Amino acid sequence: MTDHSVRPGARATASGDARDLRELLREPSNPNLDTAVHVAREMLAAYGTTDYADPAATAQALGATRESLRILLRALGVETTTPPTVPTAPAERCPAAHPDDPTPCGGPVVVTVLDRHNAGVTGCEHHGARLLASVDGARVYPLPNAPEGAATRVFKRADTLPAYVWETLNGGEQR
Repeated sequence: MTDHSVRPGARATASGDARDLRELLREPSNPNLDTAVHVAREMLAAYGTTDYADPAATAQALGATRESLRILLRALGVETTTPPTVPTAPAERCPAAHPDDPTPCGGPVVVTVLDRHNAGVTGCEHHGARLLASVDGARVYPLPNAPEGAATRVFKRADTLPAYVWETLNGGEQR
């Protein structure tokens, strides 16, 4: 368990953290806490419902949530002493690329592939076609900044691919 600092220079146990936190919440007036609660409420109102099919909206909501939680912890004096670790991706690949698919992206992210339940992911034409070929009932839509005909090219390419083409010998075709 990561040690948390309850007050500057003090170390606390998990049960001590909870007791100290309850005591801080009972204080009659803590202007920092009042501000932090206000910020948290504003963030919840603005980002409480997010379109998870939109990666930018999801990232923005996650960042707002993380920041408001950090502000609340700081106001309570229980902010963590160790910075959070940030996972690093092995290589920049589009969200539609399957982890087992060894092929590189075939350009910028230009399409969204939706399944029959409207869960979707954005991707390049190459991985969008591979995903479309592998998901029953999926459909493809161009992103607003996509070049003309991107979704059509993905649709036509997916029609020529077997499902899970990356599982075939040599990873299937390269592009």
